[in-house]
Amino acid sequence: MAKYRNRLPQLEDRTFLSDGGMETTLIFHEGMDLPHFASFVLVSTEEGRARLTSYYEKYLAIAHDYGVGFVLDSATWRANPDWGRKLGYSAAALKAINVASIELLERLRARWETPVTPCVISGAIGPRGDGYKAGNMGADEAEDYHSFQIATFAETEADMVAAYTLTNINEAVGVARAAKAHAMPCMISFTVETDGRLVTGKTLREAIETVDEETDASPVYYMINCAHPSHFEQALKAGEPWLQRVYGVKANASAKSHAELDESETLDAGDPFDLGQRYRSLTRSFPKMRILGGCCGTDHHHIAAICEACLPSAAARSA
Repeated sequence: MAKYRNRLPQLEDRTFLSDGGMETTLIFHEGMDLPHFASFVLVSTEEGRARLTSYYEKYLAIAHDYGVGFVLDSATWRANPDWGRKLGYSAAALKAINVASIELLERLRARWETPVTPCVISGAIGPRGDGYKAGNMGADEAEDYHSFQIATFAETEADMVAAYTLTNINEAVGVARAAKAHAMPCMISFTVETDGRLVTGKTLREAIETVDEETDASPVYYMINCAHPSHFEQALKAGEPWLQRVYGVKANASAKSHAELDESETLDAGDPFDLGQRYRSLTRSFPKMRILGGCCGTDHHHIAAICEACLPSAAARSA
């Protein structure tokens, strides 16, 4: 049995960090070629695994310095059947790469976990299609589609599954149902446009409340990712019950729209200090938001700035 599958420590009243924009960091900062934005291909080679290990360890060092937990998301956002076929992976090869991605995180946890820095292993899931487009799957089709990857994670030491950059409610419902069927704790993270709504026009409140209604509230919590805080701050109102289900944020560094980012040939790293201050405002207004990470354009410098803004320093903790 996976270490934390039955008792996720991030559900307690404590702060956890997550990583930043894995793919944008590897492409723009490290000059790596990731076909179809797929970082899981790196797990196939010794050099690729070393690059991923180095990437994760920059964030783990920050979590260690601040004495907080860490959610280790696997490099498998694109490792689902449709994207796997585009990259030439058979079903067996795709399953093997998902398993190997979790094994890489097991090795990291063995080296970095301490009593004050628990490390949760999370099998990352991405949308079937593009993370900026709506898609048209029904909930039943989405459940069947995502079961392949979730069933694979259920056979590993993954503590949970985490679905990122979902753009429509039906796919989220399908992921949540598949996770429940395989007895895997599940996190759902939606992405929004500059108006704070999903690309379908639905509000975050509508999305979260509908998924909970359709799944008997089976996701353990929700997050928001792949959008700048300025895009969704106005959609959050203190005191609304649905916000008690939102436990974290992995925001973009840039305030540009998804369309602008999709067309950009250079990385917009935004302002790490400003991002940190926005996270500080969010965590003060919404105490449940205690899982802090980044998405497109962010790296470990952004996460360090977020920690500096939101968490007591090591010196203050030891005083």
